[in-house]
Amino acid sequence: MMSMISTSRVTQLSIALAACFAFSATAAVKNPHAAESIGTVQQVYDGALMPDVQANTFRNIDRLFATADIKHDAKNVLPLPKAEKPLANIHVQVNGKDYDLYDYVSVNRVSGLLVLKNGKIAHENYQLGNTEDTRWMSMSVVKSITATLIGVAIHDGYIKNIDDQITLYLPELKGSAYDGVTVRNLLQMASGVKWNETYTDPKSDRRAMLEVQNAQTPGGVLKLMAHLPRAAEPGTRWNYSTGETHVAGALVRAAVGKPVSQYLSERIWSQVGMESDATWWLESPNGLEVGGSGLSATLRDYGRFGLFLLNDGVIKGKRVLPEGWMKEAGSPKVVNGETVNYGYMLWPIPNAKGTANEGAFEARGIFGQHVYVNPKENVVIVVWSALPKPQNKATVPDNDVFAAIVEQLR
Repeated sequence: MMSMISTSRVTQLSIALAACFAFSATAAVKNPHAAESIGTVQQVYDGALMPDVQANTFRNIDRLFATADIKHDAKNVLPLPKAEKPLANIHVQVNGKDYDLYDYVSVNRVSGLLVLKNGKIAHENYQLGNTEDTRWMSMSVVKSITATLIGVAIHDGYIKNIDDQITLYLPELKGSAYDGVTVRNLLQMASGVKWNETYTDPKSDRRAMLEVQNAQTPGGVLKLMAHLPRAAEPGTRWNYSTGETHVAGALVRAAVGKPVSQYLSERIWSQVGMESDATWWLESPNGLEVGGSGLSATLRDYGRFGLFLLNDGVIKGKRVLPEGWMKEAGSPKVVNGETVNYGYMLWPIPNAKGTANEGAFEARGIFGQHVYVNPKENVVIVVWSALPKPQNKATVPDNDVFAAIVEQLR
């Protein structure tokens, strides 16, 4: 394993980086919240920020590291008109207690909620100082975007087959634990490479990755991944890994021969009708995009990405994803004979058969970020939240709320 810098040094570096990049990294993308006081990434993962500073940090993550801009096309914005039938109040019962929409937003510290029915806005609300111009962190929602780009690269012919070994595109991983891992294994987080995702553990692989990112060394994260040991044979064990999605981003970069943010802009962001540019963390200035975290966009643009998934990757009649990709990506997979409730870096809604959530899936991230997609009901729901700890469970279960929203809009 490569040597790592100390935790105290990491915190110092993070503060210095925040100051360095606050006015330079995203000069092309105006941030209406750029004057707010923010914390460090370490404090975010430790769950050690007071509520106001935490919210400030979540909408200012472009100030913490160097970032790339994801360009939209101002002449090609997809309108999101108001729905004829707005969302009324909803009611869910949890452990014998009744909760409504106001409870959900308040108790779960929801900072943004967007509901799209048939491509129209049935509900849109901002809290904790956010507005329609705010860009909010995705956390692991971006994993689903990275995986979707692999689908786009397959459709475009840059990646020949989903069962290709990734070393065909990333020869620098030959001889590592990723040797023998296929694109499919990577998408399912079934590489068999050992990884500890615990955000709050300073000794975890996730925190080691953060230390490498703080060091701002080009290629540093991929080198970290190449030094990891193997825990199981490829395709035989599911293990959630943010590092895995960085490898996925590196795969896209190598296959298409251009920055991942540029490819996202060219194939989706500027085509599907986003209304704003987005930003994406880089491992270093001019380095690789962080495939598993650090994308920041407006609430409506997350909603438009959800509509792209809802439409199976078709934009204005033109297919961008392979036909049927989303059905595969959003459904459970069998790994070594065991059904895992995980698709291609997307989460199928569990225990949904016979409910309003049947066939639905979501991209989700820690602290309560969600892009929920229900093809059967033609509903997309985006949730921004600021739960106090990275692994806190929401008091009011989001899936129950999603089902109640769908039922209310029928």
